[in-house]
Amino acid sequence: MKLVQTDELEAWFRARPGQWLSGAELSRQWGVSRSAVWKHIRALELRGYRFESAPRRGYRLVQLPDRIRLDEVLPRLATHTIGRSWKLLETVESTQTVAQQWVQDGAKEGSIVLAEQQTSGRGRMGRQWHSPIGKGIYMSMILTPRVPMTLLPQITLLTAVALCRTMRKQTGVDAGIKWPNDILAGGRKVSGILLESSAEDERIRHVIAGVGISVNLEASDYPEELRAIATSLRIESGKTVDRAEFLAAFLNEFETLYDAYHRDGFGPIRSLWEALSVTLNRPVAVNGPQGTIEGVAEGLDDLGALLVRKPDGTLERVMSGEIPIVPGPRPGRVSDDA
Repeated sequence: MKLVQTDELEAWFRARPGQWLSGAELSRQWGVSRSAVWKHIRALELRGYRFESAPRRGYRLVQLPDRIRLDEVLPRLATHTIGRSWKLLETVESTQTVAQQWVQDGAKEGSIVLAEQQTSGRGRMGRQWHSPIGKGIYMSMILTPRVPMTLLPQITLLTAVALCRTMRKQTGVDAGIKWPNDILAGGRKVSGILLESSAEDERIRHVIAGVGISVNLEASDYPEELRAIATSLRIESGKTVDRAEFLAAFLNEFETLYDAYHRDGFGPIRSLWEALSVTLNRPVAVNGPQGTIEGVAEGLDDLGALLVRKPDGTLERVMSGEIPIVPGPRPGRVSDDA
């Protein structure tokens, strides 16, 4: 009996778009059981293919998986450094891991690792980033900022500003930044940022900025434990977002701010961050290495630390920590292209 490979079955369907192919026909063609055919169909569905099935008719390919193509990204780029070298991958454990190896192999600043799916996408605090295939933007960007290691948090804040501004411009979603590295929409997390770095003599050798963006996920794409705290640009806008267009817009926005940061310092970035923040001027409880700090978030200092006014009137500088997202009911929304 022949052992059919999922890739062979994929090519068979792609060559016959819109045609019904019966389970019996596929079984005879490939010399496998109908059960084996179904398992391969299911494997293709997990890779983003959509099939219609019907008794006595079999299966019909109705939608190819959405893929980000570089020939759709590069013509939209107006950058001189960011996004000028790429590794575009299907499925990886984590783009951060691939980028780290690429740095060792001599990757230049601005190099991008982009994957359609991550099986172990890394977030802060050891968490995983939910990364279903063909639904989001999962990327790592290699940077060599010309600043001392003490200013590394500013790169996280800059990246958050670039992301938030891009979301607002491209989708109309009322996105906001939750300190230090999350983008929220409708009170739920739509994007996260993870920076991993290497330094020598207090100077940054390289930074790998991991960015996860939930673009076209639907509520059913989230596991039950995330549905109260996570959302996507599609859910919030009611529209499917062109991922290639969004990605190019983000990289353009990032480089503009990154260049301004090196030219003008952190002050302009801090002002933009404060204007986009959903953390400031409200009570917060920051869970950090030294325990929980409670008070009212008032702003950022010159280094990028969060300034929290405690109940006794003292001002606390918080360089690292987390402000939990408070779960809430998900409002109903009907997509205009559902």
